[in-house]
Amino acid sequence: MSTVLIKNGRIITAVDDYQADILIEDGRVRTIGKDIAVGDGVEVHDAAGLLVIPGGVDVHTHLDWEFGSARTVDTFETGTMAAAFGGTTTVVDFCNQNHGESPLVGLEDWYQRSASACIDVAAHMIMLDVNDQSLEDMKTLIHREGVSSFKLFMAYPGVLMLDDGALFKAMRMAGDNGAMICVHAENGGVIQVLVDEAVAAGNRSPKFHSLTRPTIMEGEATHRAIRISELAETPLYIVHLSAAEALAAVTEGRDRGIAVHAETCPHYLFLTDEEYDRPEFEGAKYVMTPPLRTHHHQEAMWRGLKTNDLQVISTDHCPFCFAEQPYGLKFSKQQGADDFSKIPNGAPGLETRLPLVFDGCVNDKGMSLNRFVELTSTTPAKLFGMFPKKGTIAVGTDGDIVLFDPDETWTITAAEHHSRIDYSLFEGRAVQGRVKKVFSRGNLVVDGTNWLGRAGGGEILKRSTSGVI
Repeated sequence: MSTVLIKNGRIITAVDDYQADILIEDGRVRTIGKDIAVGDGVEVHDAAGLLVIPGGVDVHTHLDWEFGSARTVDTFETGTMAAAFGGTTTVVDFCNQNHGESPLVGLEDWYQRSASACIDVAAHMIMLDVNDQSLEDMKTLIHREGVSSFKLFMAYPGVLMLDDGALFKAMRMAGDNGAMICVHAENGGVIQVLVDEAVAAGNRSPKFHSLTRPTIMEGEATHRAIRISELAETPLYIVHLSAAEALAAVTEGRDRGIAVHAETCPHYLFLTDEEYDRPEFEGAKYVMTPPLRTHHHQEAMWRGLKTNDLQVISTDHCPFCFAEQPYGLKFSKQQGADDFSKIPNGAPGLETRLPLVFDGCVNDKGMSLNRFVELTSTTPAKLFGMFPKKGTIAVGTDGDIVLFDPDETWTITAAEHHSRIDYSLFEGRAVQGRVKKVFSRGNLVVDGTNWLGRAGGGEILKRSTSGVI
């Protein structure tokens, strides 16, 4: 492993902002100081004029993931390559317990699929069956495998959804063993009635995906999840929060001292439900769950980020192609061409998160550089048991470092992306701020447009206690 010197950079962490050099040896930061002298054989990178930030940590992705009759199109190799080009050096991905099987079987399958990862990855476990044995298996996952977070669905009845009793049992087990529960909070039963009624009435265009998932049902489920977690005494993390009512429930819980945390996603910050008015089937590109909301809810998300009632910006990268070719219908939204309820729910985002959030948070909303790093790297690393190995730049941390140009303006286009998906939510959008170089444990994996990483170059991370910040 090479020795690397990054010199003349402006180092930004969640709390720091200073000029210094960084020496990385054996994959970890060895020295931070002024004018570090090195001998021959050291790989030197001049970061003058650039921001030097910790690699991004995205704690919500679905790579090579089966969802009903569909499967996400990115492999761990292509998905993590795209992440790296976007300045993300650590991904926490979701693996599945299948109905009738132990979650340990699901994790073993995930280990095999994630072996091609180009950057470091860790796993959350989606629990579908909560029974005496699977509750015991949760202990094994936490204490032996370092899987310290579990996802429970309050949506998709008959496929992923759990009842409140199962939620409570899993939450209590997690809380007793140093783990955190992640919840997809929507009232799945009510939403299914609305979906069935829309389809029966012949309302089958992509727009009805949004119209059948009202914000009040996200708010109700979020409030219910918080109350159940309060009784179970377990930390709770609300994934992909999109609605003002849901944010109000989180804010109220946090004000009462409940250990509830929440993330939102770039698409809720920069896009609205107006995208569903696109002609023909184009709106299907924006079918994710929860759906895009109105400007009112978008402004609530920005307010939540400023008040820290939202602590993380993740992607929920769940890539299904728009067209059928070249990968086939299984990977395509065309499954729902005649019925919005059959459109695979999900959208891409791994490669564009950091520049979009930088442009929006720092350039547009006037947030500090420290807050930008906090939202995209430090807080997710802390909440999910990876800090300080990940999420900051300090002596002893992993050499996951991004050199970022805050001034370069460029245009997002799917044609330049490294994911296998065939579109971008933000096609043609101009942003200011661009990733220039990316180091994963001291190895230069991205140099401008050049890919220097490799499949299998990432490590599987075992995490410590989640839910503590």
